This record gives sequence, C-alpha cells and structure tokens, in this order.
Amino acid sequence: MQADGAHSLRRRLWWLICGRFIGVAFLLLLYLRLGETASARALHSPLAVGAAALAASLFYALILRFTRMSLTLQAGVQACADILLVSWLVAVGGDLHSPFVALYIVVIALASIYLGVRGALVSSVACAAGYTSVMLGIGFGWFGTGGAAGAGLTTTLASTTGLYDVAFLFVGLLAAQLAQRQSRADVQLIQATHALTNLRALHERIVESIRSGVVTTDLQGRIYTCNAAAEEITGHTADALRGQEASILFGPLAGRIDESLRAVAEAEISPRYEADCLTPDGLRIRLGYTISPLAGEGDSQMSGLVITFQDLTHVRALEETSRRQDRLAAVGRVAAGIAHEVRNPLAAMRGAIQVLRSEVDGDTAQAELMEIILRESDRLNRIITDFLTYARPRRGELTETDVREPLRETFTLLRHSPETRAEHVIEEAYPDEPMCVLADGAALRQVFWNLARNALSAMPAGGTLRVELRHVLPNRLRITFTDTGRGMSPEQVERLFEPFSSSTTGGTGLGLSIVYQIIRDHGGTINVRSREGHGTTIIIELPEEQRSEGKG
Repeated sequence: MQADGAHSLRRRLWWLICGRFIGVAFLLLLYLRLGETASARALHSPLAVGAAALAASLFYALILRFTRMSLTLQAGVQACADILLVSWLVAVGGDLHSPFVALYIVVIALASIYLGVRGALVSSVACAAGYTSVMLGIGFGWFGTGGAAGAGLTTTLASTTGLYDVAFLFVGLLAAQLAQRQSRADVQLIQATHALTNLRALHERIVESIRSGVVTTDLQGRIYTCNAAAEEITGHTADALRGQEASILFGPLAGRIDESLRAVAEAEISPRYEADCLTPDGLRIRLGYTISPLAGEGDSQMSGLVITFQDLTHVRALEETSRRQDRLAAVGRVAAGIAHEVRNPLAAMRGAIQVLRSEVDGDTAQAELMEIILRESDRLNRIITDFLTYARPRRGELTETDVREPLRETFTLLRHSPETRAEHVIEEAYPDEPMCVLADGAALRQVFWNLARNALSAMPAGGTLRVELRHVLPNRLRITFTDTGRGMSPEQVERLFEPFSSSTTGGTGLGLSIVYQIIRDHGGTINVRSREGHGTTIIIELPEEQRSEGKG
C-alpha cells in the first residue's frame, strides 16, 4: 500500500512540474504579446519572475528524476518556492489590488493536495505572512514605490491586508478539511481495492481447487470459463472450450436447463444428469452434472449458467464390473453342472461312432455322416472344456514373471500366424528394464493371444496393432492393446466379457470371458475403450512384484 502511495505521489509531482512549466510559459508569451503596448520597464520584472519559475521547474524535474530525495520534502520545497515567486510577482507589481494575489490560493490548494492537512495549514499561514510582508514593503516604500501616505500605513492598506490574510487562512482551513476527507477516502478506497482484489483471488483459488469440473456459460449456452478440473476431466483446454457450445461436453441441454431452472425457482433439489463426453483423444467418458443459474448484477437477473460435473467413468466401470461378476458367477455354476452331465455321454457316443466308422467303407454316405458326427463331437468337447476352464480355472503356479517375455513370444507367434496378412502392421513398445509381476506365465500367454487374435479379426482389411508396456503408479504395470479396426458400440463394449456375447475368431465365445477371469484372478483390471469406426483400446493393469532390497 505504501509503494502504491509513493508511486501515485511521484506521478502527481510530474504533473505539477509540467503544469507549472506550461502555465508560466503561457503567461510569458502573453506578456511578450503585450510588449507592443507596454513599456519595457513594466515588462522587465514579471518576465524575470517567469524565467525564474521556468528555471525552477527544470530544477525540480532533475531532482525528481535523478535523486532519491523524499517526495514529500520535494513537494514542500516546491510549495515554499511557489509562495516566494508569487510574493515576488505581487511585489514587482506595486499594487495593493494585484491580480496575482489569486495565485496564493492556487498554492494553498496544491499544498493541500500534495501535502495533506498540515501542508494546507502551513501554506496558508506562509501565504498570509508573505502577502503581509509584501504589503508592508509597498506601504513603507521598500520596493521603490514611494510609500503610502508618506509615513505610515493607511487605513486602506491595513484593511486590504487584513482581509486577504483572513481569506488565506480561511481557504487553508477549508482546504485542510477537504484534504482530510480526501485522505480518508483514499485510504478507504485503497483498502477496498485490496480487499476486492484479495477476495477475487480467493474465489479464483477456491474454484481452481475444486476437484469437480466447473463450467460457466452465457445465456446462449456458450462456454466462457472453466476451471482446471474441467480441463483435466475432459482433456480440453480452456482456450479450446471458450466460445464453444456446452453441448459438446454434455449433449443436448435445452430441456434439462428448463428443468433445472424450474427446480431452483420452486426451491427443489436440482436434478442430476449424466452424459457421454468424447475427449480430444476420442475416448468416451461418463459425466454426471448439475445446472444452476449464474446470478447477474441484480438479485432477479440471470446472466448465464454454472454447470458442475464429475467424472463417473470409473464409478460406472466398477458398477458394471460388479454386475458382470455376478452374471459370470451364475453362468459358471450352471456351466460346471452342464459340462459334467454332457461330457460322459458324449464320450460314449464318440466311442460308439468310432467303432461303427471302422466297419464302414470310407467312400460311402454313411462314412461321411459319421465323420461329421466325429468333428461336431470334438467341437462340442472343446466347448465343454472351455466351460470347465471358465467355471473352475486351473490354478497355475504363480512365479515372478517378466511380462515382456510372454508378450514377445505371443507376438512372434502372431507374426507367423496365417491370420496375419501383409496389410497388418504389428508394433511393440517395451521398456529396457524388467517389468515383473507375480503371475502364471501360461495364463498370461493365453490372455495376450486371445486379445491379439481378436484385434486382428477386427481389422479384416488390414490396420495397425500396437502393444505397449509401461510402469504406472502406484506400483502397477499397464499393458495396452490398440488396434485401428472397426471398433464397437457402447452396447458391445458393455457385454464384451460376457460368455457367448460374440465370437469373432470362430471359437466358442468364451475366450474374452476367460481373459477377464484370468486378469481378475491375478488381482488386475481390464478396461475397454472403443468407438465404432475408430478402433479399440484394451488396457490391462497388474500389480507389480515388489522385491526386497536384500533379495538377490
């Protein structure tokens, strides 16, 4: 606050110096203009005073620019010098009613502005003393005017001097009162300005610290501000969102805005909505949001809308995971019972057909039908085997496994698989250091193989399959499979890991269900992000193996 006051006083001193210089220069030009009708003697003394004032202004400017003298002291020195110059100007005029007496009032007013209450009072007393001294000099002939009435002060001189002195003191008191009020007003204004600035900064920090996204719009639904959480959740920057329709984040809002405003008007709880939002990377996230009116200057005036929202993607994924686990557990129990009931009679049937087949010639219709029965019985046996694997997966031995190894082996086999064509591009990105988890290596290979084959089947016309392995906090490994295939609808993604939801590779339809179960049994998570026509990304996270420092 003190720094602001000093800066303001310095700026006003520059204005005072420049104003004095311009004013004196104008008066000098006016006097020179009058030189055609006035005598040189009459002009000599005022011109000298004017030249002295110009020189003083230049001197003040040099002091203000190149010295560190107190600004208040500089203002006081200038006020004293101005009183002396005005007294000199009144004295050289030699007139009891000199028009230059009014300059004393100007000096008092300026002193009250630059020096406050004390400066106004002191300058008024100094002006009265200076004017009285000049009048005494005129009355006694000290300035070569011949004196007043030859010997002493006349009644006119005394009354005029007294009247002006009282006027100077009265102006000083009035200026002091105004200066005091102005000083209080300035202090209050500065305090209010700082309080407003601090309050605004506090509000901005509060909004930026809220972990929920906050978006403000105008009455037309165009976004004009958003906080850091909104940028983090949506992936859009504030500059990219500014001026855009809010519907790019929350979908159609017209009906929901009316419902929310009606709820506010009726003092009811604001309804909560959900919408899917696409990030700049093409990922679909689930947002939950509420709409509130943004108050304007008046209590009843609305200037826009405030939309607060949260990312519900993880919450909805957990809910779906819970529902999926319940469904899979039920299907698994049914599968185990059916598999045991079907497998034994199937084995007997297959054995009988094999015996009959050995007694029939190879080129007859009966032989061909028996071959079909044998192939279908083998397929049915594979389905039953997958059922049992799904219902009661074998418990492999968990060992410290470098995830890079099963990934490399899987993709080496994939490159030599007949399913991989020239139009397919396979990319691998692994770190240089070991990435170890406590896992069943054979089960991980099964997971990677199923995911890779599904990715290739989603790219019948060719495309890119990329696998990436990296470390993520806290203490987890992330394996990402990304393809540029045909993608899936939200409904397909939701049912992807359910048994028999789809069979894109000609298998039993249990492959991805088994993948999900293997990852879950390893304490990991698997998530899918997909858009129709834009490919699919499958993200697996596994807990990293924590090795003690003493372990060799």
